[in-house]
Amino acid sequence: MSGVIYWLDMAGVIVFALSGVILACRSRMDPFGMLVLAAVTGIGGGTLRDLVLGVRPVFWVTDPTYLWVILATVGVSLVGFHYIHRLSRGFLPVADAFGLALFTVIGTHKALLLGTSGVVAVLMGMMTGVAGGMIRDVLAQRVPMVLREEIYATAALAGGMVYVVFDALEAPLTFAIAAALTVTLGLRLAAIHWHLALPVFAWVTLPPKAQDEASAPLSTPQKAKERVRMIRRERKKR
Repeated sequence: MSGVIYWLDMAGVIVFALSGVILACRSRMDPFGMLVLAAVTGIGGGTLRDLVLGVRPVFWVTDPTYLWVILATVGVSLVGFHYIHRLSRGFLPVADAFGLALFTVIGTHKALLLGTSGVVAVLMGMMTGVAGGMIRDVLAQRVPMVLREEIYATAALAGGMVYVVFDALEAPLTFAIAAALTVTLGLRLAAIHWHLALPVFAWVTLPPKAQDEASAPLSTPQKAKERVRMIRRERKKR
């Protein structure tokens, strides 16, 4: 099963790297910018996870194959740039959803192998799935998906918890992986399709219905007119 986990990890890197390439194309970046976004998306979450868990060196230093996979993904994308440019706007969030599901399972699995508690393993799974996309979006000057209204990190938390529960029940590894992938991917795709979101709590201040115009804040044109009136009054006094 270690081979299955490894190839799932590679699949997640490819999918996330591709999402970075797509966003770079839409942001009109050069090939180096595409490579940077692909790299931070593909290995950023796993790198942060290893640093938090104290794994030295991080996974891609031990196995540079991850870097070659990212480089190959960018190279193929450059060759097929015109096909990528024609992809629909919905392809990026869907590809990101697949990467989120794969990396959530990988992060949770690795944390459990290192002997962490279930709570920590769930958080590490979420971090692995979310952090790379956050860095990608910040570099592209976009609001990260995890901070938007649609369910994102919650899907990763749910998938991680499912994996931890089945691991505690000593269920077959294939079953635990399939269940966690299904829950994470299902929740995320459902949120994309139906715009599902958690409730938002915020203080809202409503203006009074009958507000005195004199006490209302002046707009820029009103301020200019008021300034002209003041100058005229000063001239009349003189």
